[in-house]
Amino acid sequence: MKKLQIPIKPLLLLTLSLSASLSLLSLLHHHHQNSSQNAPPTPTIPTTPLRIRRNYSTYDAYLHIQLNKTLNPSLRHLWTTRDWDRKVRAFSSFFRDLLRLNLLIPSSRCLCVGARVGQEVQALISVGVPDAIGIDLVPSPPLVVEGDFHRQPFEDERFDFEFSNVFDHALYPERFVAEMERTLKVGGIAAVHVAIGRRGDKYSANDLFSVDGLVGLFRVSEVVRVRRVDGFGLDTEVVMRKVRKSGGSNAVAV
Repeated sequence: MKKLQIPIKPLLLLTLSLSASLSLLSLLHHHHQNSSQNAPPTPTIPTTPLRIRRNYSTYDAYLHIQLNKTLNPSLRHLWTTRDWDRKVRAFSSFFRDLLRLNLLIPSSRCLCVGARVGQEVQALISVGVPDAIGIDLVPSPPLVVEGDFHRQPFEDERFDFEFSNVFDHALYPERFVAEMERTLKVGGIAAVHVAIGRRGDKYSANDLFSVDGLVGLFRVSEVVRVRRVDGFGLDTEVVMRKVRKSGGSNAVAV
């Protein structure tokens, strides 16, 4: 009976091939472990669509911070000079679009909430909607009167249209929205510009991570449309229509 003879050279090559494969697998495993250890941490996904910044010990402290911005001489000079024309043009474009859709009409009684020096009020007048006024903590006559958007100084159901781009400054967002609904007539329109998922400046009192965080605050209104806009750092326009009477002055304490 003949003995089985395996050639030495092929056996050696097979052994070397297996050894190389095992080494390669070991290197790949080691690289994967190192990559996992060196990878940046996974971003934390907010669990709520709206987050309030707890930076204020009292409501007066909150107002003080907001007034620091509103009364800043450099900012007020900027708002009334170099910024004036470009912002009036941009707001006019937004309002013309709403006019085209009959969400705003020339006879609408309008309120601009948190209007600073009144560029959006001037824009409404410029597009043919003359019955317009703004409110802000600091008045800017004749376009803006003194008023806190948490406590609007108007009776129920006064306005046909309300606009705001300062939702992120509301310390009590539910009160902000409730006051808009209270002073809107049934059938009236609220248009709000917000930034989604983008942290505001140091004066912002809340951060909005989805449209639901705003829409969910409206109690007697329905969504008309949501669209992307380019509004001075704000990227989303939410338009709501009041469909029934609200309960009057909101009981949320401020």
